[in-house]
Amino acid sequence: MLDLVIAGGDVVDGTGSQRKRADIGVYAGRITEVGDLAGTPAHRRFDARGLVTSPGFIDVHTHDDQLLLQPDDRPHPKALQGVTTVITGNCGVSLAPLVCDRPPPPLDVLDPAAYRFASFDAYLSAVENARPLLNAACLVGHSTLRVAHMADLDRPATASETLAMQLALDNSLRAGAWGLSTGLYYPTASAATAEEVMELARPLTASRALITMHIRDEGNNIDAALREAFSIARALQVPLVLSHHKLVGKQNHGRSVETLALVEKAALEQSVCMDCYPYDASSTMLLPSRISQSRDVMVAWSRSQPEAAGRSLFELAAQRNEEPEQTARALAPAGAIYFAMSEADVSNILSHPLTMVGSDGLAHDTHPHPRLWGTFPRVLGRYVRQQKLLTLEQAVHKMTGLSARRFGLDRRGLVAPGFHADLVTFDADSVLDRATYRQPELPPDGIKAVYVNGELTCEEGHMTGSRAGRVLRRKGHAP
Repeated sequence: MLDLVIAGGDVVDGTGSQRKRADIGVYAGRITEVGDLAGTPAHRRFDARGLVTSPGFIDVHTHDDQLLLQPDDRPHPKALQGVTTVITGNCGVSLAPLVCDRPPPPLDVLDPAAYRFASFDAYLSAVENARPLLNAACLVGHSTLRVAHMADLDRPATASETLAMQLALDNSLRAGAWGLSTGLYYPTASAATAEEVMELARPLTASRALITMHIRDEGNNIDAALREAFSIARALQVPLVLSHHKLVGKQNHGRSVETLALVEKAALEQSVCMDCYPYDASSTMLLPSRISQSRDVMVAWSRSQPEAAGRSLFELAAQRNEEPEQTARALAPAGAIYFAMSEADVSNILSHPLTMVGSDGLAHDTHPHPRLWGTFPRVLGRYVRQQKLLTLEQAVHKMTGLSARRFGLDRRGLVAPGFHADLVTFDADSVLDRATYRQPELPPDGIKAVYVNGELTCEEGHMTGSRAGRVLRRKGHAP
């Protein structure tokens, strides 16, 4: 007898192939059959008539390192969207391996009190002990390694410091990390040279792990920053994921045609792909240098002036008779949402065949970016149903099968016999994000049921209390 049959709906299997009407059988956390199961006994049957079932969404760009340790069953911003697997440790920021009481920005986008793991294995074990809601594949952050092994971050690493970071990375990979992430744009890593990254990242080559890169510049000098990323990954002979590919600043609007051509050219010679989020505003630490690029800036959090969260920086500055940069310095340490991108570039990047979908949400912001709660339903509602930028099958592929293949997640990302039963059932005619910049924590519409490893985790927008997620410790070789 099967544990579950999802019956009578359309199946979009994650490969990009056309949907088909079929039942899905699940036993012991795995998909056993996809076909006509009308006469097959099951402990539970879910009536999916009029609905679509696809693989659970894979959020390839998250900062959920601390969220995975959340012990209670509060509404979960990713599960409510249909996400069943998250990739953590992006942009050079991971909780491990680092013990630190006062981490510098941008490491403080995570809970500053959470940096208590001296090894990556200790962190992964803590997540396992917490029984996470979702599956997790975790990256090691370059900035985290620098903070752990360098007293002065405003210069390139010395040979001994590089060796120490290399050993820490190697130990983390042996514990099950999926690769290295960089955030060369940020103060903690901007002084690092390409040579430093290549040298400390040598263990990636031996294990054939990947590197994800928040590149050095996403504005005027993005072409040079992309070429640097290509050269680092090419020298290491490892797959490259370009994090949240975008162009910031009005003067750079429209340049996605140029940057995507560079990515396509590089992909002829090496393994390259990218992720993006479906919004024309970004979010990170509040940096005075970013303000002039933006048509508006919203304060996400401020440790010195918490009452500023959710306010426009420009309005605050005008009220105080200050320049916005002066106000930003007074609010620090702080986070912000920057309205500095072009919707046309977002659409161009999102629709590219090499692009996966990631939220890049910051779960610990007082006033988070709506992408934390809305990314995946937004793709399905806005860009598939309303704008017809993508077909439903293309969008699901970008959020499931493509992501699993690029990250080497074994037996995940497809609806097929033998695959883990990470599944989401949704109403393609109504699914849509509801989170806005003013009300960023509104859950989406249209997500009917979410299964993690065969267990019902979320139904009709309500958490079930199931905690069936797994830490996916990397073994063997990525493709």
